[in-house]
This record gives sequence, structure tokens and C-alpha cells, in this order.
Amino acid sequence: MKRVMIIGGSGSGKTTLARELGAITGLPVVHCDKFQFREDWIRVPNEQRDAALNTAAQADEWIIEGNYSDTWPLRSSRADTIVFVDTPRYLRIWRVVSRTIRFYGKNRPDLPAGCEERFDLAFLKWTWSFDKNRRPNALKLIHEARSDQVAKIFKNIRDSEEWLAELKGKGAGLSP
Repeated sequence: MKRVMIIGGSGSGKTTLARELGAITGLPVVHCDKFQFREDWIRVPNEQRDAALNTAAQADEWIIEGNYSDTWPLRSSRADTIVFVDTPRYLRIWRVVSRTIRFYGKNRPDLPAGCEERFDLAFLKWTWSFDKNRRPNALKLIHEARSDQVAKIFKNIRDSEEWLAELKGKGAGLSP
């Protein structure tokens, strides 16, 4: 395992999974959202964001967590492992609201400096619409994985915890 692509809806647990997987494997963790925004939530142009993510995907080793489906082709072509964190909508909404309350006015570690957590109704609507607008493409990506790739769908935290425990048991054979 050298290159892991983690996708899923907002609040699904992508960031937590990436951080825990990085601790087990020693692989560097890349958060897509750090390429999407500048200080004060100023959006980076999509072309610039995609170029930066594609550059990150050219590295020999990584865990890249986040969506930005325009960059999926390169990431998925280079990934040896693709994980879709497919938790239920109610749980994702709950986690987004909880995270907003917990980090309100502060920076989350997976976001660029100067992007303080705030309540954003448009973001909640976007999170709500994931199942209809983005989930089908994520499932398609998983189902079309190559035979030399590991493709996983985690429906709940227990699925990811079992996988992480299995990897921990394998120890040093994962990555340098």
C-alpha cells in the first residue's frame, strides 16, 4: 500500500480515516480542502486546485482524502487502494453540525490557515445532496477499480476500524 485515495461525502469520516491510516502506514496525508481555499475561505480557481492535486498525486506515496471529482481520474489511475466512505446522510449531517459547533471560530487542522469554522447553510445543503448528486459516481469509481487495486466501501465506523486493526496487525509490511 503506497497510494490511497479516500473519497466520501462531507462528514463521512474521510479526514479521520486518512489521519489514522497515515499513523499506521507512515504515508503522508494530503487533504484536498487545503488546495481549495485560501485565507478567509477565498476559493482557489478550480484549474489551480486541480493542478495542485494532480501534482500531489504524482508523488510515489500518499493518502489523498477528499473529493473534487475532476481530479479522480489521475488519482484513481495512480492509487493502489481506493476507499469510499459511504456513511448514511443523517450521520454526515450530524457530524458536519457537530464539527461546526466544536470548531466554530477556530481552524480545523485539515483546512488552510485563516479558514475559521462557521455555520454555512449552503454547505449543509451541499452535504445533503451528496447521495443524489455525487454518490453514484463514487460507487461507479469503486466498481470500476482495476483488478490490481484494492477497492473498499465503508458503510460505518466499524468497517473502517476493522480494516485499520487488520492493517495494524500486518505492521511494517505496509510501507517504509
